[in-house]
Amino acid sequence: MGLTIGVDIGGTKIAAGVVDEEGNILDTHTVPTPPTPEGIVDAICAAVSEAGKGYQIEAVGIGAAGYVDDKRATVLFAPNIDWRHEPLKDKVEQRVGLPVVVENDANAAAWGEYRFGAGQGHEDVICITLGTGLGGGIIIGNKLRRGRFGVAAEFGHIRVVPDGLLCGCGSQGCWEQYASGRALVRYAKQRAAATPENAAVLLALGDGTPDGIQGKHVSEAARAGDKVAIDSFRELARWAGAGLADLASLFDPSAFIVGGGVSDEGELVLDPIRKSFRRWLIGGQWRPHAQVLAAQLGNKAGLVGAADLARQG
Repeated sequence: MGLTIGVDIGGTKIAAGVVDEEGNILDTHTVPTPPTPEGIVDAICAAVSEAGKGYQIEAVGIGAAGYVDDKRATVLFAPNIDWRHEPLKDKVEQRVGLPVVVENDANAAAWGEYRFGAGQGHEDVICITLGTGLGGGIIIGNKLRRGRFGVAAEFGHIRVVPDGLLCGCGSQGCWEQYASGRALVRYAKQRAAATPENAAVLLALGDGTPDGIQGKHVSEAARAGDKVAIDSFRELARWAGAGLADLASLFDPSAFIVGGGVSDEGELVLDPIRKSFRRWLIGGQWRPHAQVLAAQLGNKAGLVGAADLARQG
């Protein structure tokens, strides 16, 4: 199969890109994300039609945040869109006249990294995305593992603290409450309030108060050497690395790939994640250690992965 289109549904925009067999994006078209579920379907179809003009497109892959069924056709539940058992595949196929595959967005990003990014050369890879929340994907034996019902790898909602912080999913103590962009900002606000003398750079980047701290401020302040910002990254990394150690006990991959916006800070976050992983890995002094790698495709991973999954059929 030749050219396919990958679709990435974001909070503010929907991107469709024409992708070749080597994972290269040949053309893209973006449209604003509408506020209604039906409007989003319309926008997906419009973006696909525009991106594909002048190309011989053979299939479309859509990355959707939420639970996608085992047939990769229906979005069972989307947390940020009012989709409940939404037959997305059928709706888009009828409009664009092409075969459509629907996949969880974190799975699509994991597949993109495995095929064309940091996972090349590995057969067994676990990906995590440290963004606003925490997502993931499982590739074992060169295959994307989705579970019997299609909703595997929701790593962010593994409960790591009994009766811990309330999560948006309704549970308590979920991993993403301790290892995510949202958690990073919370750590920074708490530390800045407790020791403002150690957060001068961080506070100056916002409105001067802990409540004014945003994620971009934590990153910038950490690069400038702000102690509170650096300590906040280390706290996130401690939780992230401990979680990877647990996943190593489950899956024993040769590599973990860490993506998402938080990972854009590179070794500032990856080095302490590796240290925490080694600290908490059961039997670590006697067993081989998986590599902990930075994702390479950035925000293109989901689009490229969705397009390639459509190519796989």
